[in-house]
Amino acid sequence: MRKRVVVTGIGGLCGLGNDVASIWAAMRASKSAIGPLQGSGLDDIKIRTACQVTTFPIHNIDRRQTVSMDRFSLFAVIAAREAMAQSGLKISEAASGRIGVTMGVGVFGADTADVNYRKLLIEGKPRADIFAVPKIMPGAAAGQISMDLGLKGPTFGVTSACSSSNHAFATALDQLLLGRADVMLAGGTEAPLSWGVLKGWDALRIASPDTCRPFSANRQGLVLGEGAGVAVLETYEHAMARGATILAELAGVGMSADASDIVAPTVEGPAAAMRACLADAGLNPEDVDYLNAHGTGTKANDQIETVAIKQVFGDQAKKLSVSSTKSMHAHCLGASGALEMIACVKAIQEGVVPPTANYLEPDPECDLDVTPNVARERKIRVAMSNGFAFGGTNAVVAFKAV
Repeated sequence: MRKRVVVTGIGGLCGLGNDVASIWAAMRASKSAIGPLQGSGLDDIKIRTACQVTTFPIHNIDRRQTVSMDRFSLFAVIAAREAMAQSGLKISEAASGRIGVTMGVGVFGADTADVNYRKLLIEGKPRADIFAVPKIMPGAAAGQISMDLGLKGPTFGVTSACSSSNHAFATALDQLLLGRADVMLAGGTEAPLSWGVLKGWDALRIASPDTCRPFSANRQGLVLGEGAGVAVLETYEHAMARGATILAELAGVGMSADASDIVAPTVEGPAAAMRACLADAGLNPEDVDYLNAHGTGTKANDQIETVAIKQVFGDQAKKLSVSSTKSMHAHCLGASGALEMIACVKAIQEGVVPPTANYLEPDPECDLDVTPNVARERKIRVAMSNGFAFGGTNAVVAFKAV
């Protein structure tokens, strides 16, 4: 029998709020933070809506550290600090080598890239910012968390587009099960609302002109957002030995590849990842009460995900509570799974299914119980979270009550 891995702290920030309490309160209230895209130098962007962090929480991160951080790394450190504070974990010099970090990032330091390209190519500056490389690199968030908290265990970035967070949870789980660490901070972070990245999404023509309406018949596409989420994961034995409060158990993970198309999803890949997750966690379909769907709000994704869920869960699909919280915090790419982790853990703790906001019209091709617009009380023993990405890289995680 393998070791158990549990969650002892969670932290996050996004357009819904600057901490877990405010994020969860907004989710329960079906409050969407999607609004007009704001920012200088974005006038020629066709995308007009987004979910932005408009006000940073007060923090005391040293300026000598922040000058080497892009926005996505700053998000990550703030979320990690909150998660660590809730966990109550005290880091001694002796223990620091047994605590590591895995952070999912789907893009890179996009703000830094924009600023430096503008300086070099438009303003004719002779050199880039001295910190350009360490600010841009996708692995920076994990490194910055380790430096901020003094963590010296396995630390690295994980990147697989929109499933990056779930792959980060999976790799953190592996480190713990393999005995390479006693504690891992894991999650995802993203700050993609920059000119260059938005221009790329403009070209894909899958962004909604107004808001995100997953599973609704009149859905028109996804909305981009930013933010971060972090969980403190540790072996059950380690958590019990220090008297930690356990929030939930990370019961299992499942991963697969579509091996089909760089942008078009398949049914088989997501279904395989969900089946693998159930098997890894030792669960049957009827054990799952809540599924946080990938649910991007595009025509193809929501319909294909519905078919995949039906294939995996069979008759249980009719009894399953499903929702897409992207309807409220938008699609935060590499951070999405981490924010959805918060939804799953809090749903288990409080017995509440967060809703799919902005839902207007049933779609016969998305005929699951998608918890439209209003949160629902339900005892949740197991919550699963789907993460599917460009490249056909799929990762699903399961959390259960302890």
